[in-house]
Amino acid sequence: MNIPTRTRLRDTHVTLSHGGGGRAMRDLIDEVFASAFRPDAMEDQARLSDAALAEPGARLAMTTDGFVVTPLEFPGGDIGKLAICGTVNDLAVGGARPLWLSAAFIIEEGTEIALLRRIAATMAAEAEAAGVRIVTGDTKVVGRGAADGVFVTTTGVGVIPPGRDLAATHIRPGDVAIVNGVLGDHGATILAARGDLALSTDIRSDCQALGHLMEAVIAAASGTRAARDATRGGLAAALNEMAETAGVGVEIEEEALPLRDEVKGLCEILGLDPLYLANEGTLVLFVPEAEAEAALAAMRDRPEGRGAVIVGRATADHPGQVRMRTVFGGARIVDMLVGEQLPRIC
Repeated sequence: MNIPTRTRLRDTHVTLSHGGGGRAMRDLIDEVFASAFRPDAMEDQARLSDAALAEPGARLAMTTDGFVVTPLEFPGGDIGKLAICGTVNDLAVGGARPLWLSAAFIIEEGTEIALLRRIAATMAAEAEAAGVRIVTGDTKVVGRGAADGVFVTTTGVGVIPPGRDLAATHIRPGDVAIVNGVLGDHGATILAARGDLALSTDIRSDCQALGHLMEAVIAAASGTRAARDATRGGLAAALNEMAETAGVGVEIEEEALPLRDEVKGLCEILGLDPLYLANEGTLVLFVPEAEAEAALAAMRDRPEGRGAVIVGRATADHPGQVRMRTVFGGARIVDMLVGEQLPRIC
């Protein structure tokens, strides 16, 4: 790839000409995206090294996701960091080692070039920290009102090492449910950042990549059954999906749920349930009880897992259902959310 040595891009805002296929588009790609991502070649088709697949029994894993969060920048991250972490985490909780990403941008006419530069820089830094490379991409410019600033679509490719098989179908009664940290920070942050409710809070999004954490957990607790990142729909959606797939019940303890007082207060004011608030750096996993302490120790040894706690366990009772034992000694069903508490949070 040829990275320009002189700045040709002098515009302050994106115009339709930046999507026209000519010099303006080339300058935008070179000076905003390619200069940040530094791929080996800027072509439509990336050429991936097959060295990662040399080990007999290794399997490819692939995922894709679109990101439409508003606002584009928020405490703890921006849409670029969200796109990298979200895609890396989708691969990691499936047991894959994330290796390569593509990134496609839908950009609204009038978007600030400076904003695009900040987003690209964030993506490059997050990808490097996660150990993945952005190897190809695309940009499109649409007219005013046809988008909301910037939309990002990322596709990730990783490799599942031989012998590794994480799946919700492996969960058995008695297995322990663990989360790596506090719940609901991302959803609460986005809600406050929109400014519609005149809320003042110091909460920051938990947006972070979990690939290194998953590798540490699996190394310490090789019997780890399954994992999910608790994004849209929060912990409640992740547990319900796993319970239904495994055909087991899940019981969680309200007292054990890691929630900040600020998040609980925000939810009480607005009538929201923190179990359904989105997270972008929180995972829930099931491990055999005999390996729970090893998994906890491995998680707490990394910054992404310092707040790891046991929140519940799988049971043979009420298969496919999640129940929570409340602090008052009662129990309630934690059902799958119908609709969306907060739209455009990722």
